[in-house]
Amino acid sequence: MFMIEILSGILHDVPDDIHQILQTSADLLDRWNNLTPIQRNEWICWVTIVKKPETRAEHIHRMVAELQEGKKKPCCWPGCPHRRPSSGKWFKNLES
Repeated sequence: MFMIEILSGILHDVPDDIHQILQTSADLLDRWNNLTPIQRNEWICWVTIVKKPETRAEHIHRMVAELQEGKKKPCCWPGCPHRRPSSGKWFKNLES
């Protein structure tokens, strides 16, 4: 069986929904795996930190589009509050 390697972030593992979407395109997977671990971490956190499933789905859709455009990290994102405690001020009721 052929295994596809999907690299994770520095703090966050790739959740199943992102893992599944990355397997749909060799180009998308290549773009993902060529990001730095910190960049992958930012995308994972940006997708997973939201509360509503609809918002998470929107973030995944935007992540795919922006990766295909060549973007390396989410726009207008203060950064992963799990990695940078100073970013926590931007998030209400942050649960680490």
